[in-house]
Amino acid sequence: MLRYLILIALACVVCRWAFGKWPWDYLRGPSTREQAVLKARRLLGVDAGATREDVIAAHRQLVGLVHPDRGGTTAAMQEANAARDLLLANLPAISSEPPGDAPNPPSPD
Repeated sequence: MLRYLILIALACVVCRWAFGKWPWDYLRGPSTREQAVLKARRLLGVDAGATREDVIAAHRQLVGLVHPDRGGTTAAMQEANAARDLLLANLPAISSEPPGDAPNPPSPD
């Protein structure tokens, strides 16, 4: 019996070393945040690599269909806005500095 426990423990350590996760980590589903992001992507019809412009364009297209003035509902409109906001919040931050290490040289006046 002790031999089996040692083999199981060794298999767990090998799994952690080889795959970077403990075996019981594979039993958990995605987090609530990840589920919300996936649902928002499905609603807007964008993929994981979508840019800010892609998300905004998809939102505009969806809003054209679900806006209350066009026969849609307020709940659908709120869901589209929430999906847009969530996806835009998950985009990586864009640096405001120009590329390169050196600052911009002063321009002659």
